[in-house]
Amino acid sequence: MRLGRDGPWVSRIGIGLAAIGRPAYITTNRAGDLGTDRSRDAFRTRTWQVLDAAYAHGVRYVDVARSYGSAEEFLGGWIANRGGAGDVVVGSKWGYAYVAGWDPTAAVQEVKELSLATFERQYRETRALLGHHLQLYQVHSLTIESGVLDDRPLLDALAQRRSEGLMLGITTTGPNQAATIRRALDARVDGVPLFCSVQATWNLLEPSAGPALREAAASGWAVIVKEAVANGRLTRAGDAGGTESPLGRAAAATGVEPDALAIAAALAQPWVSVVLSGAATVDQLMGNLGSLDIASPDPPEIAEPPVDYWAARSARPWT
Repeated sequence: MRLGRDGPWVSRIGIGLAAIGRPAYITTNRAGDLGTDRSRDAFRTRTWQVLDAAYAHGVRYVDVARSYGSAEEFLGGWIANRGGAGDVVVGSKWGYAYVAGWDPTAAVQEVKELSLATFERQYRETRALLGHHLQLYQVHSLTIESGVLDDRPLLDALAQRRSEGLMLGITTTGPNQAATIRRALDARVDGVPLFCSVQATWNLLEPSAGPALREAAASGWAVIVKEAVANGRLTRAGDAGGTESPLGRAAAATGVEPDALAIAAALAQPWVSVVLSGAATVDQLMGNLGSLDIASPDPPEIAEPPVDYWAARSARPWT
């Protein structure tokens, strides 16, 4: 489908490189998935393998960010090595900087700064690595409190890039996603809506942004779902997707994997454009793609209070 009302054509499932563009992240069972080799070369090889498999199975949307370690570099190298992969659409994000220096034990992995200077610097960096494949550039983890939506020089700079044909979007996080989305829907420069896309967390444990996302889609925005398996919690290896969990039992009863059922539930929302797979391995990717074969998902009701969900997410260690 189209990415929003007037955007490029993309696949319903996209691949996000948050888990494999850097040596540490908050996903479940990283030691089992990645082993002990956390070198850049190993991660480049892994990223290219996952991208090859995704492309071969029709995936045409890739999600990266300046803070995802070397994800943009890995992706740009893969595109060039594969003859341009001309039909791949890339969305990236600005606002966080990766500061861990490829050290998975670093106390601080990334730093947030949603300033005009950060936008201008990171846009140049992203464009240099991804060229014309960059079609969507997003404010990374926008919040009302960040002040972005009241920063007139920054909004004007964003609008300039929009006038050059770049799609602009936001990503959201935390228990107040809905309020942020609704405030961003009203953002305008010279009377023209500034943004046309939102990437938000929606999953069976945390569906609270759903009504706001429906409003965004009705306004013509692209809606990209991230963390559909809750950073691994809704997989067989996670606390909410294991054999004895309600999701695990529902998946077993219908002969599918918990992650596939969780992603199918996101795909079934009528306002969704793309659901991201955060697969760290080719096997995980193939399991996620199995969601496309689930015509009428019927997952259990397992939603948690948003404040509790986000507190648990914040407490997850980087490993």
